[in-house]
Amino acid sequence: MTVTWSGPPVVVAGIGADGWDGLGRSAREAIATAEVLFGSSRQLALVPERDSAGERVAWPSPLVPALPGLFERYAGSRICVLASGDPMFYGIGVTLARLLGANALRVLPQPSSASLACARLGWGLAETPVVSVVGRALETVLPELADGRRLLVLSADEETPAHVAELLGRNGFGDSTLTVLEQLGGPAERVETGIAKQWQRSAGDPLNIVAIGCVADPAHTRATRLPGLPDELFSGDGQLTKSEVRALTLTALAPAPGELLWDIGGGSGSIAIEWCRTHPTCRAVTFERLEHRRQQIVDNAAALGVPYIDVRGEVLEELHQSAESASPDAIFIGGGLTQHGLFETCWSQLRQGGRFVVNAVTAESESLLLSWAASRGGTLRKFQIYRAESLGSFTTWRPQLPVTQWFVVK
Repeated sequence: MTVTWSGPPVVVAGIGADGWDGLGRSAREAIATAEVLFGSSRQLALVPERDSAGERVAWPSPLVPALPGLFERYAGSRICVLASGDPMFYGIGVTLARLLGANALRVLPQPSSASLACARLGWGLAETPVVSVVGRALETVLPELADGRRLLVLSADEETPAHVAELLGRNGFGDSTLTVLEQLGGPAERVETGIAKQWQRSAGDPLNIVAIGCVADPAHTRATRLPGLPDELFSGDGQLTKSEVRALTLTALAPAPGELLWDIGGGSGSIAIEWCRTHPTCRAVTFERLEHRRQQIVDNAAALGVPYIDVRGEVLEELHQSAESASPDAIFIGGGLTQHGLFETCWSQLRQGGRFVVNAVTAESESLLLSWAASRGGTLRKFQIYRAESLGSFTTWRPQLPVTQWFVVK
């Protein structure tokens, strides 16, 4: 939802842990002259009563659904919104820009928590990825982990550092260094460092950021953002696109940041999961008719750091019950290929310029690919993977099922 804003520009002023003393002249003037001052209870308490005569309104919970009504109620008023640090860095400024439009805002940023943390640690800000777990699952940290890498985690509360330490320990990064930086820039600033698997520090201040110096256990299975993760990382009933075929399939799907995939016949969810792991903004809807497989997709997605994958039932039933608002950028069919009307329905939903990839292992499915390729164009290829296995004291090559793949741009 958007709100048409015709009043004075809404000032969004960043305020740090140093409060009023750390504000510049422009931010102080905006706060002092505001008729309405929005912010969290903590942020509002940082502004002395003598320096702000306007009405103070603490954010309700949940916040986002309440915003349109709040701004409609105070339409025409001079409004100042208090934000933590840089309002456009995982802050309320981003939400307000979507709601009111960028032209309705005047943003006055302070240093972000990431800027302050990197300044304390001597890390290059431009080279340090940041993951927010405020309102997001902790597992989203996992795809960013790599031996020798540094990253920052924006904490949800005082319990986050301990949760991060436990997550690292369970996923082969227990020797990583954790640094918790609290109340950065304020008089109560505190920095503590420890090793993840030895972390015993009690909960501290809720306003904190966690810095991770990643150290990987070489014995733990390596998981990167590149497609083709080892098969053993996926649990399930054996309905799994094997790693080599998965890598070739993801290459054909060609994910780009922000794109949406439909994965038809999800199985273990491996294609949708690997698609989303390529970039934090990639999204996926996976359709799977069997309930126990839907649950294994949910479990695998969480274990591999992309718990936000949308898992649904049988695709034709789902599309019949509710029309999709967003056309996918790519569609993969890995199961149910011979189902009547499946291809035609999915093809009609794919956006122009989108990619369509299908894998087939049966003669009946392969004949469909030949027919579709004849009418739609695209590229056909066939491949078979062999894996080495023991045969007594010798080694033999064990073939997997040959796969016929068709991919085409609409």
